[in-house]
Amino acid sequence: MKVKDVMRWTVYSCGPGTNLAEAAKIMWDYDCGALPVVDGAGKVIGMITDRDICISLATKNRPASDVTVWESISGAVYTCSPDDDIQDALKTMAVKRVRRLPVMNANGELQGILSMNDIVLKADEAKGWKTPGLSYDDAIRTLKAVCVHRELARR
Repeated sequence: MKVKDVMRWTVYSCGPGTNLAEAAKIMWDYDCGALPVVDGAGKVIGMITDRDICISLATKNRPASDVTVWESISGAVYTCSPDDDIQDALKTMAVKRVRRLPVMNANGELQGILSMNDIVLKADEAKGWKTPGLSYDDAIRTLKAVCVHRELARR
């Protein structure tokens, strides 16, 4: 099974200069918990999550309209492509402990997003196959790796 069989092709994003109020509104309007952050050339330069917004606002003590996405994102961006094997994407998610992977084409352009939600729902659809490309065990094993507490992950 390929990433393109599981991913969402419709993806919403924001720019680094987007303020947190706007980013939160996009998440609310489109029922998503994270947005890829893209530069002027359409390249993914980060991810912003609803948690990032909450922590940023709580620690900066400034209105959401005055804090940019760029001030609130951290860490590297891990991606996959539509033609990657889903098992490889699951390994990336587990090892890097991320719930979502932006899906990029060969030119580095954003094509969609692969999320744990989509994986769990697709694993549900695969139930009963003799050789599923994505099993419940695959989904739960990945989710468990992503969810492990930081202090346990360091051991």
